[in-house]
Amino acid sequence: MWRPSLLAAVLAVPSQALHFFMDGAVQKCFFEELPKDTLVVGHYDAKVWDDNAKNYIAKPDVGVFITVEETFDNNHRVVAQRGSGTGKFTFSAADSGEHRICVIPQNVQQGGAWFGKDVHASVKFTLDLAIGETSKIESTDKGKIDDLSQKIRDLNSRLQDVRREQVFQREREAEFRDQSEHTNTRVVRWTLIQLAVLGVTCAWQLSHLRAFFIKQKLT
Repeated sequence: MWRPSLLAAVLAVPSQALHFFMDGAVQKCFFEELPKDTLVVGHYDAKVWDDNAKNYIAKPDVGVFITVEETFDNNHRVVAQRGSGTGKFTFSAADSGEHRICVIPQNVQQGGAWFGKDVHASVKFTLDLAIGETSKIESTDKGKIDDLSQKIRDLNSRLQDVRREQVFQREREAEFRDQSEHTNTRVVRWTLIQLAVLGVTCAWQLSHLRAFFIKQKLT
Protein backbone atom coordinates (compact mmCIF):
# COMPACT_ATOMS: atom_id res chain seq x y z
CA MET A 1 0.00 0.00 0.00
CA TRP A 2 1.14 3.55 -0.77
CA ARG A 3 0.75 6.16 1.94
CA PRO A 4 2.87 9.25 1.13
CA SER A 5 3.62 11.44 4.12
CA LEU A 6 2.81 14.68 2.33
CA LEU A 7 -0.50 13.52 0.92
CA ALA A 8 -2.49 14.49 3.99
CA ALA A 9 -1.24 18.06 3.74
CA VAL A 10 -1.94 18.20 0.03
CA LEU A 11 -5.47 16.84 0.42
CA ALA A 12 -6.29 19.44 3.05
CA VAL A 13 -7.29 21.88 0.32
CA PRO A 14 -10.66 21.44 -1.48
CA SER A 15 -9.02 20.52 -4.80
CA GLN A 16 -5.59 19.21 -5.74
CA ALA A 17 -3.81 17.37 -8.52
CA LEU A 18 -1.03 14.83 -8.14
CA HIS A 19 0.70 12.26 -10.30
CA PHE A 20 2.73 9.15 -9.61
CA PHE A 21 4.34 6.36 -11.58
CA MET A 22 3.37 2.68 -11.55
CA ASP A 23 4.95 -0.47 -12.98
CA GLY A 24 2.31 -2.35 -14.94
CA ALA A 25 -0.75 -3.70 -13.17
CA VAL A 26 0.46 -2.80 -9.68
CA GLN A 27 -2.15 -1.57 -7.26
CA LYS A 28 -1.47 1.77 -5.61
CA CYS A 29 -3.54 3.03 -2.71
CA PHE A 30 -3.70 6.09 -0.53
CA PHE A 31 -5.83 6.97 2.46
CA GLU A 32 -7.97 9.96 3.26
CA GLU A 33 -9.84 10.94 6.42
CA LEU A 34 -13.23 12.26 5.36
CA PRO A 35 -15.99 13.76 7.47
CA LYS A 36 -19.54 12.59 7.03
CA ASP A 37 -21.44 13.79 3.96
CA THR A 38 -18.25 14.89 2.19
CA LEU A 39 -18.42 14.69 -1.58
CA VAL A 40 -15.32 13.56 -3.47
CA VAL A 41 -14.97 13.95 -7.23
CA GLY A 42 -11.85 12.56 -8.88
CA HIS A 43 -10.62 13.06 -12.43
CA TYR A 44 -7.89 10.67 -13.53
CA ASP A 45 -5.64 10.09 -16.52
CA ALA A 46 -3.34 7.09 -17.15
CA LYS A 47 -0.58 7.22 -19.76
CA VAL A 48 1.92 4.51 -20.70
CA TRP A 49 5.57 4.95 -21.59
CA ASP A 50 6.20 4.54 -25.31
CA ASP A 51 9.75 3.66 -26.37
CA ASN A 52 9.24 5.02 -29.87
CA ALA A 53 7.83 8.36 -28.75
CA LYS A 54 10.15 8.49 -25.72
CA ASN A 55 7.26 9.88 -23.72
CA TYR A 56 4.14 8.91 -21.79
CA ILE A 57 1.17 8.72 -24.16
CA ALA A 58 -2.48 7.72 -23.91
CA LYS A 59 -3.34 4.33 -25.38
CA PRO A 60 -6.85 3.07 -26.16
CA ASP A 61 -6.13 -0.38 -24.69
CA VAL A 62 -5.16 1.00 -21.28
CA GLY A 63 -7.88 1.17 -18.67
CA VAL A 64 -8.12 1.79 -14.94
CA PHE A 65 -9.90 -0.05 -12.15
CA ILE A 66 -10.67 2.20 -9.17
CA THR A 67 -11.95 1.12 -5.77
CA VAL A 68 -12.85 3.11 -2.68
CA GLU A 69 -13.28 1.30 0.65
CA GLU A 70 -14.30 2.40 4.12
CA THR A 71 -11.52 1.01 6.31
CA PHE A 72 -13.48 1.85 9.46
CA ASP A 73 -16.40 -0.33 8.32
CA ASN A 74 -14.65 -3.64 7.63
CA ASN A 75 -13.35 -2.37 4.29
CA HIS A 76 -16.82 -1.79 2.93
CA ARG A 77 -16.45 -0.96 -0.76
CA VAL A 78 -18.34 2.12 -1.92
CA VAL A 79 -16.78 2.44 -5.39
CA ALA A 80 -15.74 -0.29 -7.85
CA GLN A 81 -15.35 1.36 -11.23
CA ARG A 82 -13.68 0.01 -14.33
CA GLY A 83 -13.16 2.39 -17.23
CA SER A 84 -10.87 3.81 -19.87
CA GLY A 85 -7.56 5.48 -19.21
CA THR A 86 -9.24 8.84 -18.70
CA GLY A 87 -12.37 9.36 -16.66
CA LYS A 88 -14.04 10.46 -13.45
CA PHE A 89 -15.36 8.85 -10.27
CA THR A 90 -17.57 10.29 -7.56
CA PHE A 91 -18.62 9.19 -4.11
CA SER A 92 -19.95 10.66 -0.89
CA ALA A 93 -18.74 9.67 2.56
CA ALA A 94 -21.68 8.07 4.34
CA ASP A 95 -19.85 8.27 7.69
CA SER A 96 -16.76 9.95 9.06
CA GLY A 97 -13.57 7.92 8.90
CA GLU A 98 -10.63 6.71 6.85
CA HIS A 99 -11.22 5.84 3.19
CA ARG A 100 -8.80 3.87 1.04
CA ILE A 101 -8.63 4.83 -2.64
CA CYS A 102 -6.87 2.31 -4.90
CA VAL A 103 -6.09 2.33 -8.61
CA ILE A 104 -4.93 -0.50 -10.88
CA PRO A 105 -3.95 -0.05 -14.54
CA GLN A 106 -5.50 -2.70 -16.79
CA ASN A 107 -5.68 -3.72 -20.41
CA VAL A 108 -9.28 -3.16 -21.51
CA GLN A 109 -8.89 -5.36 -24.61
CA GLN A 110 -7.96 -8.40 -22.56
CA GLY A 111 -10.78 -8.36 -20.03
CA GLY A 112 -8.77 -6.35 -17.51
CA ALA A 113 -5.61 -8.46 -17.56
CA TRP A 114 -2.22 -6.91 -18.29
CA PHE A 115 -0.30 -9.06 -20.75
CA GLY A 116 2.70 -9.51 -23.01
CA LYS A 117 5.63 -7.14 -23.19
CA ASP A 118 3.68 -4.46 -21.33
CA VAL A 119 3.51 -6.46 -18.09
CA HIS A 120 6.11 -4.14 -16.58
CA ALA A 121 5.20 -1.04 -18.59
CA SER A 122 5.62 2.22 -16.76
CA VAL A 123 2.37 4.07 -16.22
CA LYS A 124 2.08 7.74 -15.32
CA PHE A 125 -1.11 8.24 -13.36
CA THR A 126 -2.52 11.73 -12.81
CA LEU A 127 -5.27 12.28 -10.29
CA ASP A 128 -7.18 15.49 -9.62
CA LEU A 129 -9.41 15.34 -6.55
CA ALA A 130 -12.03 17.82 -5.42
CA ILE A 131 -12.91 17.22 -1.78
CA GLY A 132 -15.47 19.17 0.17
CA GLU A 133 -19.14 19.86 0.67
CA THR A 134 -21.52 19.40 -2.20
CA SER A 135 -22.16 23.11 -2.50
CA LYS A 136 -18.42 23.89 -2.66
CA ILE A 137 -17.77 21.39 -5.42
CA GLU A 138 -20.85 22.46 -7.31
CA SER A 139 -19.63 26.05 -7.17
CA THR A 140 -16.56 25.05 -9.23
CA ASP A 141 -18.88 23.98 -12.01
CA LYS A 142 -21.11 27.04 -11.73
CA GLY A 143 -20.01 28.29 -15.14
CA LYS A 144 -20.96 24.98 -16.76
CA ILE A 145 -24.28 24.96 -14.93
CA ASP A 146 -24.98 28.51 -16.06
CA ASP A 147 -24.18 27.55 -19.65
CA LEU A 148 -26.50 24.57 -19.44
CA SER A 149 -29.22 26.71 -17.89
CA GLN A 150 -28.87 29.25 -20.69
CA LYS A 151 -29.08 26.49 -23.29
CA ILE A 152 -32.20 25.14 -21.60
CA ARG A 153 -33.75 28.61 -21.60
CA ASP A 154 -32.90 28.99 -25.29
CA LEU A 155 -34.45 25.62 -26.04
CA ASN A 156 -37.59 26.54 -24.09
CA SER A 157 -37.80 29.81 -26.01
CA ARG A 158 -37.49 27.98 -29.31
CA LEU A 159 -40.10 25.49 -28.15
CA GLN A 160 -42.48 28.34 -27.37
CA ASP A 161 -41.86 29.78 -30.84
CA VAL A 162 -42.61 26.40 -32.40
CA ARG A 163 -45.81 26.11 -30.37
CA ARG A 164 -46.93 29.60 -31.41
CA GLU A 165 -46.20 28.72 -35.04
CA GLN A 166 -48.23 25.53 -34.68
CA VAL A 167 -51.16 27.46 -33.20
CA PHE A 168 -50.94 29.99 -36.03
CA GLN A 169 -50.85 27.22 -38.63
CA ARG A 170 -53.86 25.51 -37.02
CA GLU A 171 -55.78 28.80 -37.10
CA ARG A 172 -54.89 29.28 -40.77
CA GLU A 173 -55.91 25.70 -41.53
CA ALA A 174 -59.23 26.23 -39.73
CA GLU A 175 -59.81 29.47 -41.64
CA PHE A 176 -58.95 27.81 -44.95
CA ARG A 177 -61.22 24.86 -44.11
CA ASP A 178 -64.13 27.18 -43.31
CA GLN A 179 -63.54 29.13 -46.51
CA SER A 180 -63.37 25.91 -48.53
CA GLU A 181 -66.58 24.62 -46.98
CA HIS A 182 -68.31 27.94 -47.68
CA THR A 183 -67.08 27.87 -51.30
CA ASN A 184 -68.21 24.27 -51.73
CA THR A 185 -71.62 25.18 -50.33
CA ARG A 186 -71.95 28.06 -52.80
CA VAL A 187 -70.86 25.84 -55.68
CA VAL A 188 -73.43 23.19 -54.76
CA ARG A 189 -76.16 25.84 -54.38
CA TRP A 190 -75.32 27.39 -57.76
CA THR A 191 -75.26 23.95 -59.36
CA LEU A 192 -78.73 23.19 -57.99
CA ILE A 193 -80.00 26.55 -59.25
CA GLN A 194 -78.55 25.85 -62.70
CA LEU A 195 -80.15 22.40 -62.73
CA ALA A 196 -83.48 23.91 -61.71
CA VAL A 197 -83.28 26.56 -64.44
CA LEU A 198 -82.28 23.93 -66.97
CA GLY A 199 -85.19 21.73 -65.91
CA VAL A 200 -87.67 24.61 -66.21
CA THR A 201 -86.23 25.55 -69.61
CA CYS A 202 -86.50 21.98 -70.88
CA ALA A 203 -90.09 21.71 -69.63
CA TRP A 204 -91.03 24.99 -71.30
CA GLN A 205 -89.40 23.94 -74.58
CA LEU A 206 -91.19 20.59 -74.52
CA SER A 207 -94.48 22.30 -73.81
CA HIS A 208 -93.86 24.78 -76.60
CA LEU A 209 -92.95 22.03 -79.08
CA ARG A 210 -96.03 20.02 -78.11
CA ALA A 211 -98.25 23.03 -78.64
CA PHE A 212 -96.54 23.67 -82.02
CA PHE A 213 -97.04 20.12 -83.15
CA ILE A 214 -100.71 20.19 -82.12
CA LYS A 215 -101.25 23.44 -83.96
CA GLN A 216 -99.69 22.02 -87.10
CA LYS A 217 -101.80 18.93 -86.64
CA LEU A 218 -98.77 16.74 -86.63
CA THR A 219 -99.97 14.79 -83.67
